[in-house]
Amino acid sequence: MIEDTFPFWLKALPNLQVLILSSNKLYGSISPPDQGPLGFSELRIFEISDNKFTGSLPPMYFVNWKAASLTMNEDGGLYMVQEEFDHGMLHTTTIETIDLRYKGLSMEQERILNSYATIDFSGNRIEGQIPESIGLLKELIALHFLDNVFTGHIPLSLANLKKLESLDLSSNQLSWTIPSGLGTLSFLAYINVSHNQLKGEIPQGTQIMGQPKSSFEGNAGLCGLPLQETCF
Repeated sequence: MIEDTFPFWLKALPNLQVLILSSNKLYGSISPPDQGPLGFSELRIFEISDNKFTGSLPPMYFVNWKAASLTMNEDGGLYMVQEEFDHGMLHTTTIETIDLRYKGLSMEQERILNSYATIDFSGNRIEGQIPESIGLLKELIALHFLDNVFTGHIPLSLANLKKLESLDLSSNQLSWTIPSGLGTLSFLAYINVSHNQLKGEIPQGTQIMGQPKSSFEGNAGLCGLPLQETCF
């Protein structure tokens, strides 16, 4: 078991694609000293769950990750950038088997394509707003921030994550409403925003309506299906 601060020195490994530091005694901030982007441009899997990390994530934290084809304007808006292919071919990379937490369960992922797959910051004490720059990672399929101290609203930019299949923001201090754009994510098979401070009507997209009510419980101001509380 490792007891230390976040190993920013790993940025010296330019081809690092998988970083799994879960279930250790790591502590301190995971934000760079200059409060800029994280800086692991090739990273595909980023798992630091069940540690003692603290601090907040700067607005540009998820900028410049190679798999993103969305770019952030200076005003914080997002726009598309055309992807480049080598001689008309899309090349992929396969790496060895790893264990991941996915859709609320542990799973073994045998192949990782050359794109973003999962981010898991669960079980820490990370606080502040979830950066809108998370919406740049268009290849993301699983995002787990449960059991932290995140505050503010759920980023509207999550609606840009068209391949997202698993989203867990439960057991934080998030407020305001659930973005209606989450109801348009056709691959979203698992969502959990329970035990926050959310309010308003739950978006009625097909994927969200198929979730159990336990995924929304613990938010006194939420209403609509699958909860029993009506909005009228």
